[in-house]
Amino acid sequence: MSDLLRKPFGAHGKVHEITPASAGWRYVGFSLYRLRPGEGAAEATGGREVILVIVEGKAAVTAAGKDWGILGGRMSVFEKTPPHCLYVPGGQDWSLVAETDCTVAVCSAPAVGAHAARRIGPDGITLTQRGKGSNTRFINNIAMENEDYCDSLLVTEVFTPDGNWSSYPSHRHDEDDFPRITYLEETYYHRLNPAGGFGIQRVYTEDGSLNETMAVGDGDVVLVPRGHHPCGAPYGFEMYYLNVMAGPLRKWRFQADPAVQWIMDRDA
Repeated sequence: MSDLLRKPFGAHGKVHEITPASAGWRYVGFSLYRLRPGEGAAEATGGREVILVIVEGKAAVTAAGKDWGILGGRMSVFEKTPPHCLYVPGGQDWSLVAETDCTVAVCSAPAVGAHAARRIGPDGITLTQRGKGSNTRFINNIAMENEDYCDSLLVTEVFTPDGNWSSYPSHRHDEDDFPRITYLEETYYHRLNPAGGFGIQRVYTEDGSLNETMAVGDGDVVLVPRGHHPCGAPYGFEMYYLNVMAGPLRKWRFQADPAVQWIMDRDA
């Protein structure tokens, strides 16, 4: 199995824990909790900023010395309603207790500023269409570069209809050469509907030094350290993924694979 494909290491409790050290990179961290009602989770952010994404279910959340009440609303991610999220800066603690069956993503990156804790969504997050034809997908932007309440994190949700492609035409963001391109590490947390299906994700460089094609299952995480990274949803299986990106500059600038640049030019 490719080292870029990370399977859940359990069905309950903390089921993913990807750190810069375990990923072999410098910036992005990603953890995931699957909790039953009454169960909790708690962490200190240390030198990292965190966005908690309530992927499914509801939880009572306390963070940065404040009670944020009950966050969450959708019981299935495939309801496609805007997520409830919470930004927690570095040097703070957070804790939560599940009110229902609950899936919580912990997205993290280096903290370098002094932003305040704040709620993100559901207000202000609108499901928007991107692409056309069999490249159509739908986006919930949680914290992209237009939002200035993060130091490093870029976080978004993507829903890909069955039979469609996403993160396509193929593109990369693996050089620190702004404004042409930015260096951003990235994780993909995948979900599938129905859950018993599979999706496809390829991670590759133009010179072929990295060339991995993976069958992703419901709950898997794919690491993208460099290169292009398109994914596809087979007919009959809808795909969701939660993207976390971070690098030395909080800007998303990419370069297309020259083999598909004509598609971007045609569809621009």
